[in-house]
Amino acid sequence: MLSDEQASPEQLAILRAMTGGQRLQLAEQLYWSVRKLTAAGVRQRHPDWSEEQVKAEVRAIFTNARS
Repeated sequence: MLSDEQASPEQLAILRAMTGGQRLQLAEQLYWSVRKLTAAGVRQRHPDWSEEQVKAEVRAIFTNARS
C-alpha cells in the first residue's frame, strides 16, 4: 500500500481482529523486512563495500530517517 492509499475495509477488519501482541509482531517483521531491503539497495549501489560498511550505512539511514 502506498502512502496515499487507504486501507480496504477487509484490511482494517483483519488488523482490528488482531491482538496487540500480533500487531506488534507484524510491525517488527515489517521493520526487519525494510532493513533487509535497504541493505540490498546499499549493496547494489556499492558492490565493492564490505558487509560491515553496508551495515554501517543501513544504521546511518535508519538513524537519520524522518517520518
